[in-house]
Amino acid sequence: MNSTTSDPASPQTVVLIHGMWMTPLSWEHWLNRYNVRGHRVLAPAWPGLEAEPEELRRDPSPLRNLSITDVVDHYDKIIRALDRPPIIIGHSFGGLFTQLLADRGLGAAAVALGTGAPKGVLRLPYSTLRAAWPALGNPANLKKEAPLTPEQFHWCFTNALSREDDYRNPRRPPLLLVTGTEDRICPPSVNRANFKKQRQAASATDSREYPGRCHFPGQDGWEEVADFVLSWASEHSSVPNPA
Repeated sequence: MNSTTSDPASPQTVVLIHGMWMTPLSWEHWLNRYNVRGHRVLAPAWPGLEAEPEELRRDPSPLRNLSITDVVDHYDKIIRALDRPPIIIGHSFGGLFTQLLADRGLGAAAVALGTGAPKGVLRLPYSTLRAAWPALGNPANLKKEAPLTPEQFHWCFTNALSREDDYRNPRRPPLLLVTGTEDRICPPSVNRANFKKQRQAASATDSREYPGRCHFPGQDGWEEVADFVLSWASEHSSVPNPA
C-alpha cells in the first residue's frame, strides 16, 4: 500500500474517543460541528458504557472489570471495519487509547487532547496528584469504581504499551498532542515530555498548548481547538491507496 496526503478540504471520517467518567455526549458540540461541515463522525462509547449518563452514575459497575486492552480492542474493531482510515481524536484516557491505536498503525492521523502519559514519560507533577486525591484519600472508595491513583494511572499506562511501545514505530500515523496551560490532569510539562518521546517516529508529530484552557473539551472557545485539530489532522493524514 502506498500513502498519499489527503486533501484537507475533502470529507473525512472522524472517530472521537471520550475519556474516563465521560460519555460520547462530551463530544456533542464537536460532533455537530464536524457533521455540519460534511464529515462522517463516529463517537462510540467504551464497551459496556453505552447507557445514558444518569444510568451510569447510578450503576458504574461496567467499569469494574474493564481493562485498557478491552477498550483499545473495542475501538480497533470499529476502525478496521471502516472503508478508509479515519482521523482519530481522543480526550484524556481517550487520548491514551488514541496513541495505542496509532501504535497499531490505525488511523490516517491521530490527535490526543489532554492525554495520559504513556510508558517512558515520567513526569507526574503535583497538579496531577492533587487532581486524583479525592479518590485516593477516601477509604469508602475501596472495592468501588473510582479514578485511578497516580501510581495505578502510571502503572496501567506502563503495562498497556507492552510490545507496541516503540516510539520509532514506522506504522504510526501523524500525531498531534494538545493540552491547555490550565489543564491540571495533563499540564504542559506532561505534554512536552510525551512529545519528546513521540517525535522519534518518522511520521509527523506536533504539539500545541492553548493559553487559559483547562482539561474539559467543551470549555468556552472549544471551536478554535476543534477547528485546528481537524485542520491539522486533515492536512497531515496519509490515506493508503492500492499500489
